[in-house]
Amino acid sequence: MEKGMNGNQNSANGPEFEGPKNITIKGILSLLMENLDSDDKRRMISLALGDPTAFSCFSAPSIAQQAVIDALSSGKFNGYSPTVGLPQTRKAIAGYLSSDLPYQLSPDDVYVTAGCTQAIDLALTTLARPGSNVLIPRPGFPIYGLCTGFRNIEARYFDLLPENGWEVDLDAVEALADHNTVAIVIINPGNPCGNVYSHQHLEKIAETAKRLNMVVIADEVYGHLSFGANFVPMGIFGSIAPVFTLGSLSKRWLIPGWRLGWLVTNDPSGIFKNPKFIERIKKYCDINGEPATFIQAAVPLIIEQTKEAFFSKTINMLKQGSDICYEMIKEIPCISCPYKPEGSMSMMVKINLSLMEDISDDIDFCFKLAKEESLILIPGLAVGLKNWLRITFAADQTSLEEGLGRLKSFCHRHSKEQ
Repeated sequence: MEKGMNGNQNSANGPEFEGPKNITIKGILSLLMENLDSDDKRRMISLALGDPTAFSCFSAPSIAQQAVIDALSSGKFNGYSPTVGLPQTRKAIAGYLSSDLPYQLSPDDVYVTAGCTQAIDLALTTLARPGSNVLIPRPGFPIYGLCTGFRNIEARYFDLLPENGWEVDLDAVEALADHNTVAIVIINPGNPCGNVYSHQHLEKIAETAKRLNMVVIADEVYGHLSFGANFVPMGIFGSIAPVFTLGSLSKRWLIPGWRLGWLVTNDPSGIFKNPKFIERIKKYCDINGEPATFIQAAVPLIIEQTKEAFFSKTINMLKQGSDICYEMIKEIPCISCPYKPEGSMSMMVKINLSLMEDISDDIDFCFKLAKEESLILIPGLAVGLKNWLRITFAADQTSLEEGLGRLKSFCHRHSKEQ
């Protein structure tokens, strides 16, 4: 393992780190915040966390707030809900997702979770067995590595290919999989890369999963947040290989703090209908609990009455943000972006360390950047790709332009030419 990834090397201004399986985005974010220069009078700018509500230009639809008020005011939703979710909530989510599929989902296919993070844990726990392994994308969302570690599942990482729009390296998937492989994780639209997979590529993934006898865990928390390509849900290919679709209201409705997510079984062939399998899912739900009942009760109204204009506004702002980032990064010699984002809220850029002085790696880069410029970015190590950076473009234009201007100044100051 390389130095800087296993805690054997200190960054100049940052702490030691444990292995990548122990790194979380929020954990690194808190350490970077501690490294800010208290004497810097400029406002801190964070382009690190995928929470657009930190910027006033992104706000929830008014119908969402009204739906919660109505649910609370009714006095009907102060008690426990069924641990798999309220019937009306499951029905609403099934209808919402079915509109993009060639078949109809049943409410019984839907399990309501406390955000997409719990849906991830539910999927992995349900599939786990002694000696099992799961294939996880690199770069990807680090919670998958944390969850597999907690559940004693081996995590095997396959690379995404930046030169091919961050597509899955299917040859690597074939080489990694064995008889103990239970699932492959696909994040689409992509976090952290901003990719949106084509119908053709997703179909190839489904065919590979079928050949290798594994389930597809389709993380679609950024579903429909696409602006450069059409979003295709993995559930379309559920007749080829069984699919767990994971999602939430968090990103599309801009309410991440409400913690309302779901796991849905896309399985026209009925593989997930095994009573023992269903019982395993329900036992997990019994043990771990569900989102607040009044939030669940608001879901049908939120889904049914949010206007298309709200979604269009969000997508237009995300496209504008990604365009600003992509164009401004072109002006920074030591950083490059191999792929212009087509969806989600973040992008990956590569650091050319050979053009820089006094910067040892991406961790060192981000800690010095925070201290010198009061700008917070996530080092690529946190998402599995050393010497890259993750930049969130879900921010207002002023913050993006000022933040990337600081990034340019920092790189100029540390460049070998300078």
